[in-house]
Amino acid sequence: MPKTRLQGISSMATRQVLAELVAGFEAVSDASVAIESVGGVDAAKRVQAGEAFDVVILASDAIDKLIAAGHLQPGSRVDLVRSGVAAAVREGAPLPDLGSEDAVRSAVLAARSISYSTGPSGVALARLFERWGITDQIRGRTVQAPPGVPVASLVARGEVELGFQQLSELLGVAGITVAGPLPPAIQITTTFSAGIPVHTPQAGVVRAMLAHMTAPAAADAKRRQGMEPA
Repeated sequence: MPKTRLQGISSMATRQVLAELVAGFEAVSDASVAIESVGGVDAAKRVQAGEAFDVVILASDAIDKLIAAGHLQPGSRVDLVRSGVAAAVREGAPLPDLGSEDAVRSAVLAARSISYSTGPSGVALARLFERWGITDQIRGRTVQAPPGVPVASLVARGEVELGFQQLSELLGVAGITVAGPLPPAIQITTTFSAGIPVHTPQAGVVRAMLAHMTAPAAADAKRRQGMEPA
């Protein structure tokens, strides 16, 4: 009997954890799963444009918008992981103090250049800088990574001094050192969720996969990739 083939799309932040969770599901099912990871903004646009997928995995608010717009099945949202933001510097560079809100603000002001993503964490960071009243001060040295381009790659190449992104996207990247997570007072936590497109003929298989991905046994894989079960 031919294997069931599932085609999905996700944001870059969940690329590694999904690879591990998908492999676990494929090992216990007759399905093969291919999930393309791109910038979250681009992923949402492609779903809105009617591109055919069996599962969509994005930040929960993006999933909610796609459900409200009629692209994903009502009630199909399944929360998979919670992901926090960390900061990174180039390997060998001094590590900034990130122990408090004031320390992070000082580190941002002291950095010759900083970078964050176009995703939900970047939007939240921009709001934080506005709240601190430093947006104008750092405007000329802020580099927003283009969709799908990891902040870590800019840090590793020495193009930016201090980079902020989901911890999951910084782990295991050569040429950088993770300086640490944002402190609890200003930590930015994004919940990543799955939704099922309205036109997929494989909704039942997708539900089985999502049940596997949210089972207690999947928690270790999520933590290995710098995330927490949702």
